[in-house]
Amino acid sequence: MGRRAVVIVLDGLGAGNAPDAADFGDEGANTLANMARVTGGLRTPNLQVLGLGNVDKIAGLPPAESPAASHGLMVELSAAKATLAGHWEMMGLVLEDPLPTYPEGFPDEVLRRFGDGTGRGVIGNRPASGTKIIEELGPEQERTGAWILYTSADSVFQIAANTDVIPLDELYEASKKAHKMLIGEGEIMVERVIARPFHGESGSYERENENRHDYGITPPSETYLDRIKDAGHETVTVGKIRDIFDGRGITEHLPAPPDDGAKVDAVLEALGRVESGLIFANLVDFDAKYGHRRDPEGMAQNIERFDDRLPELLDALTAEDLMVITADHGNDPTFKGTDHTRERVPLLVVGGEPGDLGVREGFSDVGASIAAWLGVEKSGLPGRSFA
Repeated sequence: MGRRAVVIVLDGLGAGNAPDAADFGDEGANTLANMARVTGGLRTPNLQVLGLGNVDKIAGLPPAESPAASHGLMVELSAAKATLAGHWEMMGLVLEDPLPTYPEGFPDEVLRRFGDGTGRGVIGNRPASGTKIIEELGPEQERTGAWILYTSADSVFQIAANTDVIPLDELYEASKKAHKMLIGEGEIMVERVIARPFHGESGSYERENENRHDYGITPPSETYLDRIKDAGHETVTVGKIRDIFDGRGITEHLPAPPDDGAKVDAVLEALGRVESGLIFANLVDFDAKYGHRRDPEGMAQNIERFDDRLPELLDALTAEDLMVITADHGNDPTFKGTDHTRERVPLLVVGGEPGDLGVREGFSDVGASIAAWLGVEKSGLPGRSFA
């Protein structure tokens, strides 16, 4: 068996104090510290041993005297606080210009073209929490058959459909048409189109997270995923990573199971058979289920559940493996609004001699380190290896 690297992104689990947080209106946001404070302290002994309490002052997580993992923080260089930007930067693509957002909703011309192209009307068209706008507009969708369209602080075009009213296949086809219109015709108008199916009746709607599908931008240039794949290694992705990179540089995709525990199962299954290369996973519940819904208790419970599974992941590693645990942005459940927050992100690295990694300038250090660990050429791509 050759060398392997595992990257686990705890989606939205930022660590505050980004140097430019005020530019994004996020001064004071700190997902980890604030969530721990308001819930009475985290109970995550395994993460504490690795050194999570050494990266910031977190209630319930005192610093470890001799952390078992290398530990530090990363500052994002991309001009965004979004999932795509964070993951792309980890793999060596820095977005210097932010993608367009739509705080007032999408232009009338976009609505007209989308409606004409799909044969249905559009309701909503504003920044909103997905669960809230579904509850609000679900009955109207049942009456009219119109799409529920909404966005957020991210550059996203989100289409919600009750699959008891609009078939899932029709939602996917509409999302593909929106993707072609907003991304595939030259000018990039959004980062992602997201199909958001749900079902049920007013007052008890349930989102079908397992059937969510993201239609994103293909990375415009080479990433560390391409380099690793071209060197003959496997690049196995879990959850929404494939959608974020539009499949580029990926040899195998493990579908997004319905919860983070199942995604950990998928990582363990991959570790049981992958001979060499990268296993890249996104645990989205921190963000989707708890951050956007401003639920610090739920987020705390989710990190404690991840902590319970951590020994299994550590046991599955060999001395030739590197495991990185980090985040892609913040989503402080105690902060104003319901959107992502501009924060630094925690960095824990298992493999090699543990040490203090300090504050890293740019997420691309992750990709550079994986390349160094796997013996893959990095020239021309950003990042400084900590491996």
